[in-house]
Order: sequence, then C-alpha cells, then structure tokens
Amino acid sequence: MRYMATYDLMETVRNTNQWLGASALAMASYPAFAMFPNPALAWMAAWGEVTERTFSRMVMKPDWNIPPFVGSNGQDRIVVEEVVMQRDFGDLLHFRVQGRTVPKRRVLLVAPMSGHYATLLRSTVISLLPDCDVFITDWHNARDIPVSAGKFDVEDYTLYLVDFLRELGPHTHVIAVCQPAPLALAATAYLAEEDPAAQPRSLTLIGGPIDPSAAPTEVTDFGHSVTMGQLEELMIQRVGFKYAGVGRMVYPGLLQLNSFISMNAETHFNAFKDQISRVASGDAHEHDKHNKFYDEYLAVMDMPAEFYLSTVDRIFKTGEIASNSFTVKGKKVDIGKITTVAVKTVEGSKDDISAPGQCIAALNLCTGLPDDKKASHVEEGAGHYGIFAGKSWRNNIRPLVLDFIDDNEEQTPPGHRKRGKPVNDPANMNVAV
Repeated sequence: MRYMATYDLMETVRNTNQWLGASALAMASYPAFAMFPNPALAWMAAWGEVTERTFSRMVMKPDWNIPPFVGSNGQDRIVVEEVVMQRDFGDLLHFRVQGRTVPKRRVLLVAPMSGHYATLLRSTVISLLPDCDVFITDWHNARDIPVSAGKFDVEDYTLYLVDFLRELGPHTHVIAVCQPAPLALAATAYLAEEDPAAQPRSLTLIGGPIDPSAAPTEVTDFGHSVTMGQLEELMIQRVGFKYAGVGRMVYPGLLQLNSFISMNAETHFNAFKDQISRVASGDAHEHDKHNKFYDEYLAVMDMPAEFYLSTVDRIFKTGEIASNSFTVKGKKVDIGKITTVAVKTVEGSKDDISAPGQCIAALNLCTGLPDDKKASHVEEGAGHYGIFAGKSWRNNIRPLVLDFIDDNEEQTPPGHRKRGKPVNDPANMNVAV
C-alpha cells in the first residue's frame, strides 16, 4: 500500500500545483484590481497561467490533430483516425486519407513506450502522409488498464508487433523510433522463422538501443549503476484508487518526466521563465512555440512495471538483443534468420540518449542478410528528437527513408515519386493523390 500512497502523493502534488496556478490567475485577474494597475499583478497572472497549463497537461493525452494536406490535384485531403486492431495495452491505428484512390507505400510507425504517448510522433506522421499509407502503434496509459488484463513485458510488446504485422500483410515497411527499435528487430526475426509470409518488406531503425554498450550515455550508465532490486524499489509504484488500473504496478509517467527534465534542468527552467515573461508582456499566444512543444513533452503516461523492468534488464543490462540471445516464450529469436527484409539504421551525431554506434549494431546482427539489403545513415548535428521530428528529419532523413522504401517496394505506382526528388516536384505530380 505504501507504493499506492506514493503514487497518490505525486498526483496530489501535481493537482495542488495546478490549483495554485489557477488560483493565482483568477486572483490577479480580479476586475476590481484593474482600478489600481500594478505590474506585479500581471506577473502573478502570467505565472498562474503558465503553471496551470503546465501541470494540467501532465494528465492529458494530446489529440492527434492531423491537418488536411493538399493533394496533387489541388484538393484538400482530410485525414481520419481509425482503429484497425484494438488490444488491452495498445491499438493499431490507421490514418485514413479520404478520397485517396492510388495505393501508397504502407508504413507502420512503431512508437516508443517510454513515458510519452504515440502523439510524440505527430509531426513524423504528418510528414509521411502525403507519400505513405500510415499506421502507428498507439500504446495505452497503464494506469487506465485494469489489473485483470494481465502483464505486459518486452516479450508481449514483441508479440503485439508480430500480430500487427500479420494484420497489415507482407507489403509493409516498418519505421521503429528509439526505444522499440530492438523489439521491432526481434519481431521481424520472429516472423522470419515462424511466419515468413508476414514479414515486412523493409525495416528502418531510428536512434534505437540495439547495443547500448557500443556507445555509453547517461541512460546506459544509469542502467548499469543500479541493481534490479534497487530499480524496483525506487521506481515502481501501484496505481492509486482514482484510475481504472488501481493496484497495477507501474513506472509512473510523472517520475519519468522528472528524469527527462533533470537531464536538462537549466534549459527547461529558462524556457518557462521566458514564457512567463512573454505572457506578462502579451507576446505569447495559445499555439506559440513553447506551448506547442511542452503540451506534448509534459503529457506523460505510466508504463507497466514489467515492461520497464524487463527493458532495463534484458535490453540494457544483459544485452539480449546485442548478443542475439533474446527469447520469446522460451524460444530463441535468431536475428540471423532475417534474409529478405531490407534493414536501414539512422543515428544522430549529437544524440545523447542513443548515441551513434548503438543502432547501427543491428546490421552486424543480420548475418543472413546480403549487404545490398543493408543501409545506414548518421545525421551530422542532429540530436535524438531531431532525427525523427525536427528539421534534420524533414530535410535530410525523410527523403532518404522514402528512397530506401522505394528501393524495396513493389506497389508504389510508377511515376509517383522518383528517387531523390521532393514530393512537390512537378515531375511527380502526374499521379492523383
């Protein structure tokens, strides 16, 4: 019960700060105070507005809000979200483009279960939609999953990916971002041996810890500095009575958020200080750069305890993927069995979470794959976020990934897109979107 009490205490602290922010905003905005203008009241209202917004976002799942895009015939294409497969711990979500008749590259984006919702990849989805038929793994917040649903660890995650790929069929191209990269590799190897007909056509691994020991970071150092017993004692709590998952053991999102912020505490402090200043002077607005980033960054979800612990133990500590000794239900998953699925790795030279060297290790593990089916790219100057959602992704990495998909794609209509040319190139406008 002390774990449950700790969970509720964190929620109480969050709720109290949200209330303080709302109270400060309401008090400083009291109409009678307008008779006696005081700059301190403007700063108090600004602090309250930023504080209330900050702490309220921590318990809200962001909306996808995928905007329409203009097809090659000049018409807006509306994007609708639909659930293809519904499971206890996550859904297979499809972004259906209304009015699209020409088949596109079928892409499965494997989102991380690392404290943030799949909406963290919203900009990645938006950038791919004009060229691809996009699906994504939409993981659920563990606090909302009843204990009766059972456990969910790295093996269950891998089997979810296997089921999703079987549902999508063999003409699928997988893009795994960050934490799920080793498990996406394992799922592909599992299918190579158990169900070859369901294998994807290509697998792109972006900034994932395939071999964490290849290039140590603060994340890997922390994993090796604590024992599993210490980790369970310090990080795992029981969901409180407020949520449907009451009693479930989780790694709380608020605890993970604290870890995220502490890694760059000064940067975040300055960002919020500057935002309060902008609100006080009237220069801020609802959709400014600060709100756009932090509305997503602060929205955190709880992870099942068994998933978090098994990730640290089996991926980081014992390196089961790196040593090709990963097992699912007692059966070894041999990555060397991948012989037909093209594999590409993408890394950022300034990635401080999955440093260069960790992800490219996947290519050495694919011993049964010919060299012409392997590719790698290191983006100079790019950090972890930039390799899948920033300027580096949009301008450099995305075109390379699309080229890699085209090299291993049979269903893309002729003339839809030529290697190396942007989607809005006149030469590529002859096929209706």
